Amino acid sequence: MDLLKESATKWQADERLMLGERGGKKIEGFDLGNSPISVTKKVVNGKRLFMSTTNGTKSLQKVQNANHLFAMGLPNRKAVAEKIISLKSENVLILGSGWEGSYSLEDSLAAGALASYLEQNCDFEINIMNDELQAALALWDFWKNDILKCLKTATHGKRLTSIGDYEDDFKCCSELDCLDIVPAQVERGVIRAS
Repeated sequence: MDLLKESATKWQADERLMLGERGGKKIEGFDLGNSPISVTKKVVNGKRLFMSTTNGTKSLQKVQNANHLFAMGLPNRKAVAEKIISLKSENVLILGSGWEGSYSLEDSLAAGALASYLEQNCDFEINIMNDELQAALALWDFWKNDILKCLKTATHGKRLTSIGDYEDDFKCCSELDCLDIVPAQVERGVIRAS
């Protein structure tokens, strides 16, 4: 996190925002936590965002050398899937952040949602190469008609509920295919929305 803060100080204060959370809570001294409803166009327009999260940051660092790296949630699933399809890559890694090195229900749900979309919309053969993704597809099939309930059932959802009112965040995160944004890594450690 020190490197993130150091990078941020190279930008004028009115041109940057610090976003961060640990355990679901905003990091002291940061402008925002990781609530998706607080990251509005009005708040972030024209600013460079510097973000650190409990799990996502570590996961993105592990795959930062990939030829193509995209960030996806359920709201932008279709946009990211269409970008993946357009690349016609031979191999695609779907990586969920998890929770402190452990399994995460919501990440598996998102992985299954993405894999399902790819299976249904690719004009080439899709081969699921591991049991984890097979399980994620089954999870998606089970919860796809009640995404909100799945998010609240997950351990992380229960953890968020115990520390505050995140109802609007849950609703936002459970919306499917409503954003056309494809966050893509444009240089190591820098993701830009396209």
